[in-house]
Amino acid sequence: MESRDQNSRGRIEAVCVSERRGEVKRAVAAGILQPDHGLEGDGHAGPGHRQVSILATLSIARIKAVIPELEHGAFAENLVVSGLDLSGVQVGDRLAVGGTAVLEVTQIGKECHNACVIREKTGDCVMPREGLFCRVIAGGPVTAGDSVVLTSGREIPS
Repeated sequence: MESRDQNSRGRIEAVCVSERRGEVKRAVAAGILQPDHGLEGDGHAGPGHRQVSILATLSIARIKAVIPELEHGAFAENLVVSGLDLSGVQVGDRLAVGGTAVLEVTQIGKECHNACVIREKTGDCVMPREGLFCRVIAGGPVTAGDSVVLTSGREIPS
């Protein structure tokens, strides 16, 4: 399947996990996306519609301008993506990640929790508006540098 246009291709900048919910995620060398579960070893993985979270490097860069010491995983994102315009993504769109994984966007944004350090320091948090949440349709390995291709509709990219 063809991607929507040249702005629908990007790459993974970081893969992040935390052992438990409520902990800041940390970047890891690689991960395994498991179908209908999420990122292996991540505290947020499990059944449901928010198995994997994604945030764009552009979203993170705006906050890093105020808090330069932020590291990947600070927003509890599993995948940090660059070179892909996520602003037009819709629920139901699919992302082909690496060679075999397919994610389906199930939610855009989520309520920021009360103790959000980023919101306290900057007055803003991008995850409520710009974070993508996905269900893993097809699993596979994921590492920094892997491609990410956005497709429209509910078709699995080939």
